[in-house]
Amino acid sequence: MDIPFSRTKNGICIEVKVEPRSSKKGVSGVLGNKLKVKLNAPPVDGAANEQLIEVLSETFGIKKASIRIIRGQTSKHKVIEISGAITKLIFSG
Repeated sequence: MDIPFSRTKNGICIEVKVEPRSSKKGVSGVLGNKLKVKLNAPPVDGAANEQLIEVLSETFGIKKASIRIIRGQTSKHKVIEISGAITKLIFSG
């Protein structure tokens, strides 16, 4: 799956569209220029944001500490930054 991303000085940024309260959790594909991620967690008290970081960590095989939400904390449309040298191996281009 080709994931659209942009490079930053710390790593890469990915636009994400989340679907909270879904029956399944995981990356479900690319929708336009956004990565679509389904989450079981409700969008309450940061639960969906925490699960989003967990799902991305598991999917890409990177530490949770390397992933942070830089925009869209309370929105279904988020911008995620993944930092570190590992991004060069995962997202070549």
